[in-house]
Amino acid sequence: MSSSIGFIGLGIMGEGMAACLISEGVAGTDTTPLVVWNRTASKCDAFKAKFADKNIIIKDTAREVVAECGVTYSILSTPEASKIVFEGDDGVLAGIGEGKSIVDCATLAECDMTRMDEAVRGKGGRFLEAPVSGSKGPAAQGSLIFLCAGSEDLFNEIKDNGLKAMGKASHFFKTDVGYGTRAKLVVNSLMGTMLAAFGEGLALSEGMGLDPKTMIEVIGQGAIMSPIFNLKGPKMVVKDHAPNFPLKHAHKDMALACDMAKAANVEYSVMESAEKLFRGAREDSDLNVADLDFSAVYEKIHKESSSEFSKKRKHA
Repeated sequence: MSSSIGFIGLGIMGEGMAACLISEGVAGTDTTPLVVWNRTASKCDAFKAKFADKNIIIKDTAREVVAECGVTYSILSTPEASKIVFEGDDGVLAGIGEGKSIVDCATLAECDMTRMDEAVRGKGGRFLEAPVSGSKGPAAQGSLIFLCAGSEDLFNEIKDNGLKAMGKASHFFKTDVGYGTRAKLVVNSLMGTMLAAFGEGLALSEGMGLDPKTMIEVIGQGAIMSPIFNLKGPKMVVKDHAPNFPLKHAHKDMALACDMAKAANVEYSVMESAEKLFRGAREDSDLNVADLDFSAVYEKIHKESSSEFSKKRKHA
């Protein structure tokens, strides 16, 4: 089996994750090259330049990465991108054969993961579903949480090297692919719902003449404290929505979670309301926040509010 490690997708998440494999010495060494490919080739060039003293090999296609490596990690931004990169003539599946392993870290629909798993195993490879909990910061810091299902042998092989380099925890749910995605959608839908409720609370605070910074401090001192409130709150107040987790991706996950809940006959009205708020923000062409951080749902909350503060804030 090849000692090279592959990485497909050097976007907001992938760049930080691949960098952790390099910095922790898991890949990029003389004996274990890191072999990379990205849809936008310039990102590969920039990544290699950043680690000029490391053994990084750039390939022209995803197929070539998989063909050269024993284990290949992949994280694409959307189900559409994942499908194209996986199924294309020069895609991931085209490079699969005996001894090849794929670790897919994207957040997709459960049916997408099961389809890829069946295709990889059908060609003699191994597949690990491994969506991650965490955004740009945790990806760069190596503090992601991996939610895994599929090949338990593959999980055991990489949990103390690759996954440990990129994350602070790894959970294996079942050998049935789909359970990792289920866990991820529960986490992300709850996260979006919490941020929507927090945004409404902050907007209400501002509308009632309360200092939002003080209210963020108060919320952070009680039983409802959350790291995400302390992280996002001060930025939301000053309209800083630089993307760590784009709103369009957050909404995609919430929509998938709502579909999952309906199929499972689970009451989901609170999270469904939050999903509608995110959908409204994503589709609002005047706000144009789909590519901003998911904290930008706050701008939709203020737009839909008619308090004197919200009216002034819109024109500030």
